Amino acid sequence: MAETTRPEPRYGNRPTMKDVAARAGVGLKTVSRVVNAEPGVTPETERRVREAIDALGFRRNDSARVLRKGRTATIGLVLEDLADPFYGQLSRAVEEVARAHGTLLINGSSAEDPGREQELALTLCARRVDGLIVIPAGDDHRYLEPEMRAGVATVFADRPAGLIDADAVLSDGFGGAREGVAHLIAHGHRRIGFVGDRPRIHTAAERLRGYRAAMEDAGLPVDERWVAPGSTDPGRVAASLAAMLSGPEPVTALFAGNNRVTVTAVRVLAGRTGGEHPVALVGFDDVELGDVLGVTVIAQDPAELGRTAAQQLFRRLDGAAEAPRRVVIGTRLLARGSGEVPPPADR
Repeated sequence: MAETTRPEPRYGNRPTMKDVAARAGVGLKTVSRVVNAEPGVTPETERRVREAIDALGFRRNDSARVLRKGRTATIGLVLEDLADPFYGQLSRAVEEVARAHGTLLINGSSAEDPGREQELALTLCARRVDGLIVIPAGDDHRYLEPEMRAGVATVFADRPAGLIDADAVLSDGFGGAREGVAHLIAHGHRRIGFVGDRPRIHTAAERLRGYRAAMEDAGLPVDERWVAPGSTDPGRVAASLAAMLSGPEPVTALFAGNNRVTVTAVRVLAGRTGGEHPVALVGFDDVELGDVLGVTVIAQDPAELGRTAAQQLFRRLDGAAEAPRRVVIGTRLLARGSGEVPPPADR
């Protein structure tokens, strides 16, 4: 039996129906009928065409077919950092909803750079995605208005859009932070530090607002030396914590504004000497091994954020024409030990 030889691969130059027709010795229309399971082809001819398809590794290009229908069956997701467990869970939930709708998800990370966010979003639009889910890095989204007018359904998740009206699915950052700080106050703390992300970021601003509201609710003053928004770089966070934890009146408790800050806080507190009184800690966002390490957190539900945002996107794609909606998803306090440490008796 003669060995079947396959042609050498032509990377970046995929075989076409014309190549299949030439190899099978038939016309293009015959190949089209076989590929699209249309009648009018004899069994022998169909066999030759399928052998040619297999030999060449031909795959049908669905682009023209789906564009005739006005949809590409793809959506885009622009998020901050896919390596962050929070965004990984959110992305997975979006993908599951997309898959249930027979749609492919394409995602990319903005690295918290507004320019990169805009570049990614517009590149996805240029590739004719049907819709976008955006976790904003910037605060001006007017660049998306032409795309939305052209029919690209757009939903913002985790943070709202800037300077345009659009659907948004958010966590209750203000309420969650307020609850977390109130929890520390309930355990006797009066000097509570806040370390968060850059204040221009909506989520960071809302959590700082929740911190201040909880302190005001309890009639407690806020020393501005206890408040340190900024980069989540571990060096910056560690320096801010060191300043709060030193001096004659150090803070006795900390509220960490997101999971990256919480991780750095756990490391800093673990490195303190054994003779020092433990510092209470509550973090916003859960962290890996938080349950094992006993870290009290205000937990978001990133999967629910992604799922709800994707469901709203497909509602728009299915024709829902109501005014832009804002959905706020609640948070949960998970008391695990670190947030229940009392202050020293003399404080």
